[in-house]
Amino acid sequence: MKAVVTGAAGFIGSHLSERLLADGHDVVGIDCFTDYYRRARKEQNLEVARSHRNFSFEELDLVDADLTAALEGADVVYHLAGQPGVRPSWGHQFDHYVRDNIIATQRLLEHLKESSLKRLVFAGSSSVYGDAEAFPTRESALPRPVSPYGVTKLAAEHLANLYTRNFGIPAVSVRYFTVYGPRQRPDMAFARFMRALADGEPIEIYGDGEQTREFTYVSDAVEGTIKAATSDVVGMVFNLGGGSRVTLNKVLATLEEISKVEVRRQQLPSAPGDPRHTGASINLARERLGWEPRVSLRDGLTKQWGWYQDTRSGMSSSASRPND
Repeated sequence: MKAVVTGAAGFIGSHLSERLLADGHDVVGIDCFTDYYRRARKEQNLEVARSHRNFSFEELDLVDADLTAALEGADVVYHLAGQPGVRPSWGHQFDHYVRDNIIATQRLLEHLKESSLKRLVFAGSSSVYGDAEAFPTRESALPRPVSPYGVTKLAAEHLANLYTRNFGIPAVSVRYFTVYGPRQRPDMAFARFMRALADGEPIEIYGDGEQTREFTYVSDAVEGTIKAATSDVVGMVFNLGGGSRVTLNKVLATLEEISKVEVRRQQLPSAPGDPRHTGASINLARERLGWEPRVSLRDGLTKQWGWYQDTRSGMSSSASRPND
């Protein structure tokens, strides 16, 4: 099978690419290295995939590139590319979110209209729910995003559905709930917490820390994404949550136990666009995809902390070598 992964140099996209390669598939990775964080980090994400003989990479911008060659013969397209981040999506940055989340998705869908694609999996977000009325939140809940980022992710999801209804593109959407693990983006909470712990700095907490999040380990998110490509579920939407809905204060206590470093906190006002709680009902994914999250929050945090320590040690060693 030939799979195309957009956003292949990103956090989840790089893990997905490696899993597909391990399963014996040919993979074409697409990324344009937007400058949301350092290109060098994304290049590191790609190192394992690039070493595989069945992987090829195309540096392309979905908005204005000719995607014909990259998409030719694709059986499955996993569309993970996009502009992430809730807090930066306000103000003048909104233009970037519209371009990279909505327009890029529409351009990709246009390229796929005449293809013989077997499945398009769109990477959605729990941000589309906003402050949901019920927990755990089902896919049938009315989406009411409370951030510009969430608005653009919902719009892109609707576009995928439109192209399914009108042009027969076999699309499925998965809504990720706060994915974490090795290679997590440096702006995300766990990555920031671990960096602060390692540097002996206070951890910035927006609000009182009693807000809850559903946390999903990256290998579980990847497994659910692949199952969405291989099950008879065209036109459907699935929550992918890790079964770990806890407060941020509980996360900090767990990190303190794992790292053996005392947490120092810096309380900041609640940020606009951050929902108070998120929590996923995953019954539909269980029933239709045969998917179940397997990594507990404590185990996942332990793995991410170990990876962060190894990465930090490697960077320190490289910096200390002359003429490197």
